[in-house]
Amino acid sequence: MKAFSKIIAPYLRDKKPRSTGLTMVLDKGLGLSMAKDLVNIGSEYIDIIKLGWATPCLMKKSLVKEKVKIFRQAGISVGNGGTLLEIAYHRGELDEFFKEAKELGFDVIEVSNGIVPMPSKDKIEIIKRAKSEGFIVVSEVGRKDPLEDKKLSIEQRIDEALMDLGAGSFQVIIEAREAGKGLGIYNEKGEVNIETTKRLVEKIGIQHIMFEAPEKSQQVFLILLLGKDVNLGNIKPEDVIPLETLRQGIRGDTFGKV
Repeated sequence: MKAFSKIIAPYLRDKKPRSTGLTMVLDKGLGLSMAKDLVNIGSEYIDIIKLGWATPCLMKKSLVKEKVKIFRQAGISVGNGGTLLEIAYHRGELDEFFKEAKELGFDVIEVSNGIVPMPSKDKIEIIKRAKSEGFIVVSEVGRKDPLEDKKLSIEQRIDEALMDLGAGSFQVIIEAREAGKGLGIYNEKGEVNIETTKRLVEKIGIQHIMFEAPEKSQQVFLILLLGKDVNLGNIKPEDVIPLETLRQGIRGDTFGKV
């Protein structure tokens, strides 16, 4: 029983694995103790943990494997940061990438083309391969360089997202990086472009989109705009509980509004 359960009756969460209201946490290099603390506090609110960028490359394989085990045993899916796959693709090491992903215990593969140019056919083939090897696939649309990202029209983003979904992607992430500024649905101040967001949801389907939303203001805005079951990614570990209070309407920003 949770504290103050007789006073607060939060909305009922779908049991994991969920298809909406997903929270993807960005792990930038947590140690085992911090991983265990995160699981003890918020495992029921976390659906996926992404080991950011290529951070696993800087850690002992045994440590990464143990951390993945901690998360998976708590019912949390774990996957790579898209950058790691892009580097493997660039260096012609996809076979090694998939082999090691399995050895480490990943059940999610993120496929992106944010820093390494990748023909559409190659991205499709990688998505199909990852799915055929038993992974849950999430793909990403957008570029990490703001100047390059601005070159993508909303029509191009929609077309790429639909292509990824057609190839077998479970969800499509709308790129925003860790800062959440000047990319995707955000302007340079980190504010949400409502028209772009609604158009993406209309054409792709809210259940198929995960919006990277690293900042509280973005999380609040998207929950109020799209509802408490919007899928949100790049959440900081320390923000898992704060985000859940926003979803459940037990925080001033969303109280009586969700």
